Amino acid sequence: WARDTKGPPDILYQTIVSRAVRCLDPFVQSRGRWIVRRLSPHCSRIELATLRAPGKELRLLRAMGWETANIHLGTRNARKPILAHMKKQKARWLHQATEEMLKGVREDWKTWRKDGYA
Repeated sequence: WARDTKGPPDILYQTIVSRAVRCLDPFVQSRGRWIVRRLSPHCSRIELATLRAPGKELRLLRAMGWETANIHLGTRNARKPILAHMKKQKARWLHQATEEMLKGVREDWKTWRKDGYA
């Protein structure tokens, strides 16, 4: 799949990242169909099981959401409408939406487990 030349001709990763509302990572580059990142002993996967202190999972989730928001806020002419929409939301709306999504994912998984890919 990585060498497939039939896919879309343009990958907009670099454009999206360069418009994000945050400092750019100078060690991330887009080269053709590849994203090149630095190798570092401190750039590794975070296993949720290692986050034992109370609230660590929420801190990680918040940081991930912050990064996603930075990307969306970098969309041309979208910042003000997005922020206005967010201000209209009720308290805990995202937690409630996540619970609903989780129910759907679990139902889908149960169906898949029972029936397979059919």
